[in-house]
Formats: sequence, structure tokens, C-alpha cells
Amino acid sequence: MVNYVLAAAARTQAAAMIKELEAAHSGALERLTQGALTELRTWPELTVKDVAEGETEKGCSVAGAYDYGPPPHLSVATSASHARRDFTALHELGHHLQKNSFALMEPFSREPDAGLLLEDAACDAFAAEILLPAPTVNLYLAPKGPTASAITHLWRASNASRMAVCVRAAQHLPAPGHILLLDTTGHLAFAASHGLPPLRRGSFQGDIPVIDRALTGSGHVQGVTQVRYRDGILGRELHTDTAPMNGYLVAVLVTDSAPWRTFTPPTRDTGPQARDYICANCDEEYRSFEPACQRCRTPQCPDCGRCACPPRVTERHCPGCFTLHPPAMFPPDSDRCLDCS
Repeated sequence: MVNYVLAAAARTQAAAMIKELEAAHSGALERLTQGALTELRTWPELTVKDVAEGETEKGCSVAGAYDYGPPPHLSVATSASHARRDFTALHELGHHLQKNSFALMEPFSREPDAGLLLEDAACDAFAAEILLPAPTVNLYLAPKGPTASAITHLWRASNASRMAVCVRAAQHLPAPGHILLLDTTGHLAFAASHGLPPLRRGSFQGDIPVIDRALTGSGHVQGVTQVRYRDGILGRELHTDTAPMNGYLVAVLVTDSAPWRTFTPPTRDTGPQARDYICANCDEEYRSFEPACQRCRTPQCPDCGRCACPPRVTERHCPGCFTLHPPAMFPPDSDRCLDCS
């Protein structure tokens, strides 16, 4: 349920971002659709930097970065295709809009992680909405939801990047799932998730069933598989459909209601389960898939960054020399340090 709420909030946030963009830059929306990088290079308040892919943020869903400065600048990896670079530029523009608007930052205050997931998801939705407006998407994605082949047809019919198409397709999934874009080695180039925990860009998925057969065969495979999260943890079983996408593999994975089948019951939930916690330090409620602390068996709170362990005392104040010392500097049963004892 949390991920459904996040997806809906991201689309709402993206609509507000587009509205604010049109108010600040009249006519820029159409120019961004035609060429985002070309348009953004003309904006005096922003600098666009071309960088190697290794110089971009690993935690971001795209090969780019945003630095609010001053002065603010966007970084876009030069190794990507022109369409992918446009998507990245729009994604980073989304960060710029949200970090410089009190109205757009306001929804972050209601998020348990201070809006980190919402901000990035809204950037993807914002970029995809500009590059792939609804009338174009509806021509190719059936009401039942996207198949892998339909996604490739939409990509070929548009000027949008593969990533933009994946984001728009994920918005049309009929059940919890993922749209994955994998390179020829089986590493995840991009993922758009709906109702399931997001996957890390760059993670290796090439040896899991269905994906491995698709990479070594024609690319067109259907079946049931599990995706790999951090530390090799496998998620729940998912109905999967794949298709080649000009040097990449696109995969549609859903828990049930697979658009390419007449009837698909829900798969067994064999994946990791999130648990609800109440932080012992700040009393905030949160849900976490993260590994628990080995001492207190509680994962870190996304608000205060602490688990349930009591804070460790690293220094003590000596009333004799008025200096902070490590605990080892104090004799047993004494409040004065060794130098003052």
C-alpha cells in the first residue's frame, strides 16, 4: 500500500511541477519536449555540465546529478544516447524545481523519509509526462496493461528514451510489479516499480530464470521469476514477459493480472516482508525492508537515522581540567580523568 501511495503522490507532484514550470517559463514545455538539453542550455539560471557516467550520483535512478549550488547546475552523462540524456536532463530539472519551490517542498514534510523517495519518483514521472503525453501512450498501451512488445512499439513510435517509456508503462501496470531495462550483460540499466520495493540501478539480474533465457535466446520469453534486491535477496515470484529493445532487454513483471495471459492468479509471496516499527528515539512510525541492527534487532529509523540501541558514550567531561576525554581516561568509580586523579 505504501508504494501505491508513493506512485500516486509522485504523479500529483509531477503535475504540480509542470504547472510551476509553465508559469515560470512560458512556452518552455513544448521546447523541452522537442529537445530538453538544447532548451536547458539557454536558461541563464542553470548550467548544464557534460560528465562521464562514473561522475554521476549512484543513488539516483538516472545517469545524472543535480547540485543546487549556488550557482545551480545539472550534470548529464555523455555516454548515454541523446534520448536518454534528454530524459536525464528533465529528471534533474525536476530536482531543481522541487528544491527551489516552497510549494513543491511542502509534500515532503508528510513523508517518513523527509521526501527522498517522493522527490526522485516525481522527477521520473515529470520527465516521462513531458516526453510521452497521455494521448501518445494510450495508442500503444492497452487497457489491460503493457506487454513487453507494446513497450518496444511505443518507444519506436516516439522520440522518448527507453527510460521514459518504462516509467509511463509502469504507471499502467494492472498489479504490483516492475518494468525493467537490462543491458546485454544482465545488469539493470533502469527500473520503474509500481507497488513493490524499487530495484537498484546496476544490480545484476542476468542469471535469474526467464531473464537468463531471454538474454541468451531471441529475447521473447514468458514465465515466472524473482528479481534480486540488495545483498542477493530475492523478491516474490512474478509473472514475466520480455522483448528485445535494440541492444537492451525490456521486461514486464507483475504479481497477477498479466496482460499477456487470459488469467493469472497471484504468485506466491516468497520475497522479503517489510515490518512496521515505532522509533524508540523520535516516536515516528515507519516501515522498513532494511536489515535490522544485530544488537537491538531494529532497522534504522528514516527520520532520525537511529535504531533502538542506546547511544554510545564516546566522551566524558572532566570537572578537574574541564576537558572532554574518552572513557578509557577515567578510573573506575571516579568522575575525574587519570591526569586529575
